[in-house]
Amino acid sequence: MSDKARKQFEKEVLKGLSAKEKSLPSKYFYDEKGDKIFQEIMRMDEYYLTNSEFEILSMRKEEILKRITEVFGDKEFLLIEFGAGDGFKTKLILEHLLEAKVKFQYRPVDISESVLKELKTELTQKLPQLNCRPLVGTYAKSLKELDDDSPKLLFFLGSNLGNFDKKAARGFIKKIYKRLHKDDLVFFGIDLKKDPRVILQAYNDPKGITKAFNLNLLARINRELGGDFDLNQFDHYPLYDPKSGICKSYLISRKAQVVNLSALNAQFELQYAEEIQTEVSIKYSLEEVERMFSQAGFDHLEHFFDCKHYFLDTLWKKPVK
Repeated sequence: MSDKARKQFEKEVLKGLSAKEKSLPSKYFYDEKGDKIFQEIMRMDEYYLTNSEFEILSMRKEEILKRITEVFGDKEFLLIEFGAGDGFKTKLILEHLLEAKVKFQYRPVDISESVLKELKTELTQKLPQLNCRPLVGTYAKSLKELDDDSPKLLFFLGSNLGNFDKKAARGFIKKIYKRLHKDDLVFFGIDLKKDPRVILQAYNDPKGITKAFNLNLLARINRELGGDFDLNQFDHYPLYDPKSGICKSYLISRKAQVVNLSALNAQFELQYAEEIQTEVSIKYSLEEVERMFSQAGFDHLEHFFDCKHYFLDTLWKKPVK
């Protein structure tokens, strides 16, 4: 972690734990251990998001390719993926594009340097002909990559948009629209509203892997900021509101306790049953998705669903105006 990134980490942890309603940013889940735990989560049967989107990309890759080439023709383009992670699903599309001899360059963007190093190593071995240049950074910081004059296809898979609140999601899509040029494409993964029990199981698995993922954030604070969180004194609790589509995750204090962070010279009191919000994941209706992108100015090209309609990958274009 760079000095600048560390200072930002310190600032956001201090702000979140000092607030009346305590919270910690979910982007800090992803240290080296957190990356590995999340890969376990993605392999869980309960975590339908990965399997649903993998089904879409594997079953509909020919149609996705057709739509892309209808817009770009034989021009080379940049495929920029925000929140690339381990690239498990994206590799399907990368392989298909290469097999079809489509001319493109791949720019995976992620906040985790370790996961990008692993991705780059794997892609170099499995797809040596791929032009791949990873970029470490946040979504906001990486928006400058969209200023390139090359035609662009922006990938935003895995329902990462759901980690924004609805106002921020609308704002983010509008920022992307303003940065893109005419005929540039965006391809977003969106988790759809569905049976609340299915959603809750994805965030509260019986093996406790998601709990370990959340608790690892406290372990990271202990290690990097000199904290003394006792992980045994916190429970993980998810909550889903089917009307708003908002799923939240909390760490609940099992007793009244005081936590010290020596690197920040700070101390925080937690009451019995006090919560620390660690994640927000928003689920959308199809109507909400279409309204959000069309109001930003995009033209709709096609929706791609899994067989259960649990998940949506949606393709939009910046029109010529």
